[in-house]
Amino acid sequence: MKLNTAAAPHFRTKDSTRKVMSDVLIALTPAVIASTWIFGLRALYIMLLSMISAEVLDLIIVKYIRNKKNYKPDLSASVTGLLLGMNLSMAVTWYQILIGVLVAIVIGKHVYGGLGQNIFNPALVGRVFMIISFPTAMTTWVKPFYYQNISNTISLKSIDAYTGASALGIAGSEGFQNSLSQYSYWDMFIGKIPGSIGEVSALFLIIGFLFLALKGRIKLTVPLTYIGTVLIFSGIFYTINPEKYGTPLFHILAGGLILGALFMATDMVTSPMTKKGQFVYGLGMGIITMVIRYFGSYPEGVSFSILIMNALVPLIDIWAKPRIFGTSKKEVAK
Repeated sequence: MKLNTAAAPHFRTKDSTRKVMSDVLIALTPAVIASTWIFGLRALYIMLLSMISAEVLDLIIVKYIRNKKNYKPDLSASVTGLLLGMNLSMAVTWYQILIGVLVAIVIGKHVYGGLGQNIFNPALVGRVFMIISFPTAMTTWVKPFYYQNISNTISLKSIDAYTGASALGIAGSEGFQNSLSQYSYWDMFIGKIPGSIGEVSALFLIIGFLFLALKGRIKLTVPLTYIGTVLIFSGIFYTINPEKYGTPLFHILAGGLILGALFMATDMVTSPMTKKGQFVYGLGMGIITMVIRYFGSYPEGVSFSILIMNALVPLIDIWAKPRIFGTSKKEVAK
């Protein structure tokens, strides 16, 4: 019998990048609707501006700089733009959003060769750049449903009178008990707390995540290990000093952990390929997040933890590469 050999990949799927990205956008829709309900039309404006500008910029770069004239948008830039918009404060201006998008798409994605070649999550590259460049705007948090008391819900000037500290910010400056006295666990779960636009409602993020999980688009090992590590790490410190370190449930619901763990750490391009590597990846993000929250000057640590572990993914993939039967560990390392 004649056997034919061919280059990998040997397993093919009918799914396309566009189809996968469409599912991610569908999964983010509940959180987008919830964010608009909680923060008003300005939140929708920020997310749409970020998403549309990212898609337009990506199209221009691919068609006219990378010279791929037949390119049709695969919606990956829309996902990057929407995630960036969901990670922003309500106080950012239109030009700050565009600068963040520019950094995310150019520095975070195309300098590495485009989709599939990038080392870091592009949306988080844009967000961290904005945190460093525009710290005041990026840490000005608007109270939920502020728009019920004003006539112009789009105007930036109207927002200044309705700002407040985030739950993590209060915990860092005034203690966890003071934070819990202002925001209950239920408030944190449904999103009635100040924070980044798309991170506040754990409930609607989980609904979208379940859709992706049922479609088989998400690596479950990453979010489970990430959140599980935060749970265990914060549980140990809570046992040692409950007044100083806060409850594990508080650390899971109060910041951007749910958004980061479910939709950004799971980026298939920037996360490890094997389950063993994904476990180490999630473990590292959980530890780094809690170290920054407990001992750093910045109350949140999710963005930095994901980017740091993104940088380690090539090494993790080498370390976790399965050994072919009959070969030694030294041969695998080569």
